[in-house]
Order: sequence, then C-alpha cells, then structure tokens
Amino acid sequence: MGAMKYLAVACLLMGCAMGFGQSSAAPTMGTGELAKARVFTPEQGSVRTMANGGQSRDILHAALATGEPVSIHESTQPVGAKPNPPHAIQHSEFILVREGTLLFEHDGVSEKAEPGSVIYVAYGTMHTVRNAGNTPAKYVVIAIGGDQK
Repeated sequence: MGAMKYLAVACLLMGCAMGFGQSSAAPTMGTGELAKARVFTPEQGSVRTMANGGQSRDILHAALATGEPVSIHESTQPVGAKPNPPHAIQHSEFILVREGTLLFEHDGVSEKAEPGSVIYVAYGTMHTVRNAGNTPAKYVVIAIGGDQK
C-alpha cells in the first residue's frame, strides 16, 4: 500500500510538470508546507543545462504533511546524448515518460519506457536512463524520501 500512496501522489503532482515556459527558482518549503492543496506554476522552477546538452527544470523541493521530503523536476534528454553514469540513489523515484523513448538500465537489466510509462527506481538501485529514440525524451522525476532536501 505504501508504494501505491506514493504513486498516487506522483500522479497528482504530475500535472504541474506539463507545458513549461521560462522560470525563476523552485520553491523550497519546510516540513508540513504541503499540508494544504495548491498549484505549482512553471514560473516557480529554474532551468539547468546538463553537460550532455540536456535540460532539467526544478519544480519543487518540499516535505509532505506526513514528513517525507519530495523533489520534482522535468528533464529533456536530446537524441544521442550521453546519459548520466550509472548511480545509486538514497531515496525512491518515479520517472513519468512524457515524450520519446527511454532505456532504463538497472540491476543488469535494460527496459524500454515509452510515453505514458512509469519507471520506479527503488532506494539504493544502481541505474541510468538514456534516450533510446530518434526524438528528444522528456520525463518528470518525482523523488520521495531519503536524501531529498
């Protein structure tokens, strides 16, 4: 039931990651700040350009009313971009694929994820994602718990 609760939160929050324009800084809130319902607009996030030419837009860094830290960002990975090296995370992540095709490599397995797919990256999983298609890959990352600040 715990994973379903997080997936429900992820799906509810995904709507704030659609259709972005230019923006400033992602809101940083303390524990309990997400106790009230609200909308996060695209203007609240900052855009970072990665070494591989991809972009990442921070949407929010906060804590749920139940105390778990949560971080949300949207990323775009260009065709042929070198992915981040495999890395382990100390939190849980849901990656919601919006456009393009990602190859999720983890635990000696490669899985293809297309638009509408949800990738779950478990705590401590050594992994990477790379654009495996012929169009830019756009996806939303929702990180919960652990080392999120």
